[in-house]
Amino acid sequence: MTEETPGNFDEKPDVPSGVTPDDAAETAESSEKEGPAAPAGDAAKIAGLTAQLDQVRMALNERTADLQRLQAEYQNYRRRVERDRVTVKEIATASLLTEFLPVLDDIGRAREHGELVGGFKSVAESLETAAAKMGLQQFGKEGEPFDPTIHEALMHSYAPDVTETTCVAVLQPGYRIGERIIRPARVAVAEPQPGATLAKEESVNDEESGGPEEGA
Repeated sequence: MTEETPGNFDEKPDVPSGVTPDDAAETAESSEKEGPAAPAGDAAKIAGLTAQLDQVRMALNERTADLQRLQAEYQNYRRRVERDRVTVKEIATASLLTEFLPVLDDIGRAREHGELVGGFKSVAESLETAAAKMGLQQFGKEGEPFDPTIHEALMHSYAPDVTETTCVAVLQPGYRIGERIIRPARVAVAEPQPGATLAKEESVNDEESGGPEEGA
C-alpha cells in the first residue's frame, strides 16, 4: 500500500474560539491604525519639570544678586583699605620729617649767611633732596596775603603800602606733605595803616567827582 502525502495546505493563525477569521482581521487592522496610546502621566511630568525650572531660575537670580552685592562690598573695602594705607603712610612720613625740620632750618640759615660750602653743602643738598623725594614741600613767601590756615603770625605791624594783611617777612618757612600741613609758615605780618583805607576811598571818590569843591 502506498502512503498518501498531504497536499499543500495554507497555515492559518490560531483564532480564539467563537471568533471568526473575518473578526480577527478587523481587530488587527484597527489596532494598527490607532497606534500606541500616549502615557497619561506625561502632562503632569512636564508641569512638574517646568515648576522646578522656574525655581532653579529664581535661585540663580538670587545668587547672582548676592554675588554682585559681595563684589561691590569688596571693592568698597579695597578702596577703604587703600585710603587708610595712604593716610597711615602720610602720618608716618610726617612724623619722621618733623624731626628733621630743625636741621632744615639750620641749613636754610647757613645758606642765607653764605656758610653752606664744601662738604657741608653737599650733605645739606642731599638731605634736602631726600626730604623732597618723600613729599616734603616748603612754602611761605614775602608779599603773599596772610592766610591763617597756613601761616602763623609771630610779629605784627602797620604799613601804608599794603591794602590787606600781608606777610612782610618769613621767619621760618612752612612745610607740608600733599595737603597735610606739618608746620605753618611763621611770618611777620603788616596791616594797612589805620585810616589809610578811608583816606584812599575818599581820594578815589574825589577823583571820580572832579576834585574837591572850592569855597565861594
